[in-house]
Amino acid sequence: MDNWDEIRTAFHVARLGTVSGAAEILGVHHATVIRHIDALEGRLGVKLFQRHARGYTATEAGVDLLRVAQATDDQFNQLVGRIKGQGADVSGELVVTSLASLSQSVAPMLVAFQRQYPRVMVRYLTGDRLFRLEYGEAHVAIRAGTVPDQPDNVVQSLASSRIGAYASRAYVDEYGLPEGPQDYANHRFIGPDNVNSRAPFYIWLRENIPAEAISFRCTDSHAADAALLAGAGIGFLDAVEAARNPDLVEVHAPRDEWAGPLWLVTHVDLHRTTKVQALVAFIKKHVGEEWV
Repeated sequence: MDNWDEIRTAFHVARLGTVSGAAEILGVHHATVIRHIDALEGRLGVKLFQRHARGYTATEAGVDLLRVAQATDDQFNQLVGRIKGQGADVSGELVVTSLASLSQSVAPMLVAFQRQYPRVMVRYLTGDRLFRLEYGEAHVAIRAGTVPDQPDNVVQSLASSRIGAYASRAYVDEYGLPEGPQDYANHRFIGPDNVNSRAPFYIWLRENIPAEAISFRCTDSHAADAALLAGAGIGFLDAVEAARNPDLVEVHAPRDEWAGPLWLVTHVDLHRTTKVQALVAFIKKHVGEEWV
């Protein structure tokens, strides 16, 4: 592979978005990075990046290259480890993604994993955007909802979230607790700004709570959690997270209809690499013992 250095350079530019970032990771001058990109684009006859004031954004061809380069880089590192007798060594960059709402559980788990494997550099990506494993955007994904159906993914059932309804003590002191469904209209609820949210508990909210009672609406889970703690109204939270906060009062215990399955997802090209297997095993053990 005569042009592997150029491909690896393009991979880091696509991942980091800047020439300077790639140069720092690779330990080369930024002019070398630019020369590699120009040479590779010339050899392939396509533009791999759109240049702009903030840096470089991969084109469709660049994204395709990122996917192949990520898999190749990980597999090559695994091969080097085996040759050097370090096949069981867990090190290097490990990219994990999940919904932001799971971060209070996932982040401590990743910290514990890093204590066990201190040579791992963790990148934890959260957000509503679906990070694509087939494009090399992450090694491991923890996803919620319907079973992921992207091609070439290895999907394993992880757990089922237990979601209950809660309110802050300040809210309960002011408004009390609902005496039953007939009393919902007299209370204040926290809901999504997206009226078409497919979260099971928000579907229940739309079907059972008067629209005017959903008086505080948020675009993401962090804002909803903050509003709940501040006393904005009755909101939904994972039971494990709620148990960590003594200021919360349970309004409704977790219900099966509000639960959502969690899935552990890896890409087939990277599933058997040492570091991915180590993390997958760690997550399964951690979740089984402590998380849910």
